Amino acid sequence: MYKHALIAVLAGATLIGCGSRPENPVDYVTYRDQPLVKQVENGMTMQKVIAIGGSPSTVIDLPHGGTCNNYILNQEGHQQPYYVRFDATGHVDAKGFKTCEQRQKDQQAVSG
Repeated sequence: MYKHALIAVLAGATLIGCGSRPENPVDYVTYRDQPLVKQVENGMTMQKVIAIGGSPSTVIDLPHGGTCNNYILNQEGHQQPYYVRFDATGHVDAKGFKTCEQRQKDQQAVSG
């Protein structure tokens, strides 16, 4: 009985952790020293992000205001998309290892 309860708790904790950050942790370990990953923080201005990471590959306008910058990170011959999303005031409100378009699609799927 105790073993089953422990398994249920661990499975629940794993799912909760995945829901809050559904990205591959290997990406973070691989690219953690990239300036965009290491230095960009929520609340930072768009100008500061561009000073750190350079010009993005693409910029998209978000449906409810704000913009999202797509970047391509390079590490030892491997490429990884990375997005930095800005709210309507031009401050970082999200970032992660996917494209802006993937982020929007995931958000729409969760919202229903």
